[in-house]
Amino acid sequence: MAGRVAAGVNGGVDVVQLRDKELPGGELLELARELEKAVRGRALLLVNERVDVAVASGADGVQLGEAGLPTEASRRMLGDGALIGRSVHSVDGAHAAVRSGADFLLVGTMFATRSHPGEEPSGPGLLRRIRDAGITIPMLGIGGITEGNAAQVLDAGADGVAVITAILADADPCAAAQRLKSAMIAGAAENATIDRAQLTATPGMTGGATPP
Repeated sequence: MAGRVAAGVNGGVDVVQLRDKELPGGELLELARELEKAVRGRALLLVNERVDVAVASGADGVQLGEAGLPTEASRRMLGDGALIGRSVHSVDGAHAAVRSGADFLLVGTMFATRSHPGEEPSGPGLLRRIRDAGITIPMLGIGGITEGNAAQVLDAGADGVAVITAILADADPCAAAQRLKSAMIAGAAENATIDRAQLTATPGMTGGATPP
């Protein structure tokens, strides 16, 4: 797995999120350390929900669900320099996350996705509603995003996109990341209000890319 993640980073991913709810803590920590070593100096590493694993592995931060640990408590354990993201699914959820001190939001679900079968997607319109409600911190759209629809997500107000299948299910994760990043850069160029476009990928992970 570390090799495929490293390939995605070679293709332009600049944030990797480890997400595996099934692995026991010890195995998850071992994987986190392996990934941290694989991406060190080239990409940030976030751990989903497990603040303890993030601290022990030297990760750069965590991604927390809406019902996850409070942001303030996580910050005390991680330190002030850590990144803390929160998943949100509504305008109210976005406001609550911002009030809690989150550094960025993971907003979904954009489109139908195999990782959440049967879930009704909110569509990019949710991003636009959150921006219109005055939320200014960085947001990533997640859910069913591909190189063909990434521009829609950016145009709705996202600073980037989070993906799983689009990179990690590809036979060549490096090339897949390059294609998606190119699509994002093209989409950002069409919208003068966007000066960054970040990409995120996951099998138990997520990753991000920022155009120069």
